[in-house]
Amino acid sequence: MSSAEPSGVRRVAVVGGGISGLAAAYRLRTLLGPAAEIVLVEGSRRLGGALRTVELGGVALDVGAEAFLLRRPEALGLVEELGLGAQLRYPTPAAPTVRSGGRTVALPTRTVLGLPGAAADVAGLLSAPGVARVAEEPTVPLRWEPGQDAAVGVLLRERAGDELVDRLVDPLLGGVYAGRADALGLRATLPAVATALDRGAGSLLAAASTVLSVSRRPSGGPSPVFGTLHGGLSGLVDALAAAAAVRPRLGLPARGLARTADGWRLRLGSTTQTAHVDVDAVLLAVPAPALRRLLADPLPIASAAAARVEVASCAVVGLALPLAAGQALPEASGVLVAAGEPSKKPEKPLSVKAFTFSGRKWAHARSERVLLVRASLGRHGEARVLRREDAELIDAVRADLAALTGVTAVPVGTVVARWGGGLPQYAPGHLDAVAALERDVAGSAGLAVAGATLHGVGLPACIATADAAARRIAGYLTGVNAAAEAHGGTMGS
Repeated sequence: MSSAEPSGVRRVAVVGGGISGLAAAYRLRTLLGPAAEIVLVEGSRRLGGALRTVELGGVALDVGAEAFLLRRPEALGLVEELGLGAQLRYPTPAAPTVRSGGRTVALPTRTVLGLPGAAADVAGLLSAPGVARVAEEPTVPLRWEPGQDAAVGVLLRERAGDELVDRLVDPLLGGVYAGRADALGLRATLPAVATALDRGAGSLLAAASTVLSVSRRPSGGPSPVFGTLHGGLSGLVDALAAAAAVRPRLGLPARGLARTADGWRLRLGSTTQTAHVDVDAVLLAVPAPALRRLLADPLPIASAAAARVEVASCAVVGLALPLAAGQALPEASGVLVAAGEPSKKPEKPLSVKAFTFSGRKWAHARSERVLLVRASLGRHGEARVLRREDAELIDAVRADLAALTGVTAVPVGTVVARWGGGLPQYAPGHLDAVAALERDVAGSAGLAVAGATLHGVGLPACIATADAAARRIAGYLTGVNAAAEAHGGTMGS
């Protein structure tokens, strides 16, 4: 059928079964109704992408994303729309720590991803010379042109010294992006700080102070920053798949995309066994490398833009410790680990970039038998982490846990989850690449893109791009020219 026909069954392909693809399929269902055929294609054997919940020691443990930001409305709104509000859970008062400079201290709270509003905010973490260097930053002339970008670490090192980057900013950015501060762009990772600089803030600390003053709540006490679901975030995956009323085609990687006279043709399957699906519209919710391949023929400009986004690989290791041993863990929600921190063997640095003491951080993850701990490993450029055997990863995590906490107990259960190429790296100029991609896609009727490649790696940002992409597709199929479709089917974060 022609996609221009005003009636008849509409057929849409959603490529990618992670949170972005599932949220898009769900929104398409609400917009197009039960008669629309939504073909959900996922190259792996499971839905959820970076959302995966397992049972370890009789307790649910998320081994991908474990929570979502509450200060953005998209994830919370979707949870409530799906009727999952009663399952919302928030962290306990246990506070995070950071290991840097050979010490484990409380993670400073008054910062923007490690950038403080005043030197005093990081005094407990940095050395006296390091604090003095940060305090000098507002006195250093700032040359900043509105709209420019810079690598976070490079800019901070020049103006505030190495300690702030190495001990705080880099561990925090590594936890979010699995990347390095020296390679991640300010405009994409700290957009509010970049905006404050554009508006005339005279220093990085002044920009951070402006952001912090805006985000401070005037009364009512602190509100939770993050939320999750009782039973794990796989509950969101299941709810979306059910509400979208789709029967996903799993284990079928998308190999190619081409325009047809009536819409689009997807080529699916292996290199030796391929099939094709003809549809009226296509929504791509896949990582940057897959975007590059799929857009290479129909949209070479968009493909080239996607190729500018590199990706990082990482792994999560879960341990179920005997309760008595787990109770010896620090009374903290976890610990971030600076790169290169020495272990008990000085010549061998710690392998992990973070531990989450799940049984301390989440009340619903507590058990009378075990205490759950999850470790994250791998930063951009450390693909070798994923080449290590499971047993080797577990041994490395246990050794690091012993070095940091003294806990040496043998776990009663373990799990290893590997995330190959799952985290996009927002280098300087990332937003320019995304804008080029979106402009090219916007010129192609019946095509939209969504996902972490674009405007943010967290669940709210991914859901925002999915919602806008679905509205673009639905507007095209129904003839409604919605304002949200104006930018290639995405929404900024």
